[in-house]
Order: sequence, then C-alpha cells, then structure tokens
Amino acid sequence: MTATTPRRALIVIDVQNEYFTGNLQIEYPPPAESLANIGRLMDAATAAKIPVIVIQQNSPADAPAFAQGSNGWQLHDEVGRRHRDAYFGKPLPSAFSDTGLSDWLVEQGIDTLTVSGYMTHNCNDTTIKHAFDRGMAVEFVHDASGSVPYSNRAGSATAEEIHRVLAVVEQSRFAAVLTTDEWLHCIANGEAPVRENILVSYRQALALRSAKAA
Repeated sequence: MTATTPRRALIVIDVQNEYFTGNLQIEYPPPAESLANIGRLMDAATAAKIPVIVIQQNSPADAPAFAQGSNGWQLHDEVGRRHRDAYFGKPLPSAFSDTGLSDWLVEQGIDTLTVSGYMTHNCNDTTIKHAFDRGMAVEFVHDASGSVPYSNRAGSATAEEIHRVLAVVEQSRFAAVLTTDEWLHCIANGEAPVRENILVSYRQALALRSAKAA
C-alpha cells in the first residue's frame, strides 16, 4: 500500500427497524433502494477487506423511538446478518460521541471514512462533520442513506429537499458525495472521488444562475 492509498472503513449508521416499520420511516430515497445499496456496500467492503463498522442508536426503554429492547431498536436483518468488523452503540447523533469509535479508528490506522445509513441530515451529517474536524477524509454514499420530511415553526421541507440540500452541503467541503456505483468503481479501480470546496461551489452556483438568466 502506497502512502497515497486511503485506508478506508465503511460505517453503517443506525440501519434499524424504526426507519422501516416504526415511528420514523424513511421516505427519500425509497428505503428499499437505500437498504439494497447498503447491503451492496457492506458486501463489497468485506470482499475488498475494508473494515465494516455497524452503529446502533440506543435510546432509553421509554423513548418514543429506538427504545432499547424494542423491535424498532433492532438492527434491520439486512445489516444484522452481514459481516462486520466493529460494532458501537451510541446515545447521541454522532457515531463518535460517547463511543469507542475514535480509538478504534486510530488503532486500525483508518484515515478515510465512508458513511452510509440513516439519517442523511441527522446522524450521518453529524458523523461526517465530526470525522472532518478530526482531519479524516470522508465519503458520503448518498443513495445508501435517506431522510424524512419535517415541518416545524421554522418551516417545512420534504424528505427529498432535505436529502438533496444536505448532499450539496457535504460536497461543498465536508465529504466526497458519491452513488453506490461510483464508490464501488473507486474501490475497484483505485480512483479518488471528486472533492470540491465552498468557493468552487459558490462560484459554480453564480455561473449557473447567470446561465439561466441569459
């Protein structure tokens, strides 16, 4: 392995029944599609000897979602039955908070974290930014993730809007955003994913706006 070859780990966040049959059901992308892609990622990572980390949200037994011991808390069978190299239960959105993940990554020499699972705008986003702030390279596989819609005193947004906007924000600095097929291509061919930055993203938005106005 050369000095420039990433030492990846795939992290699979909170793929639990709550998001499929429980009180917080994923809407976009369609959960059957994102779940199938998560399975593809796990299988490909295992075949390529990329460590797979499974994360499980642990909430108190009387919580309305992810209550420990409930069916909603259980890992979805598509993840639970597959190979994993590490497992961490977490009490907070970030997979780094109050878990042993950070120490494990250091012990394994991991410098690149590939993020999948749920939800795009909550646990994935906080984990991505936590990893970024630690100096890691991050990859976000957006069709192996998903969102729910929100409406509150600040406004309303569909699941698709939330997912799309968060993916754009991640690509602007915090992670390389890829499809499952693109990630599989990268690990098969050793290609680096496209990374961008805030200024490039801003200037491209201005250019797009000018082109539409012309």
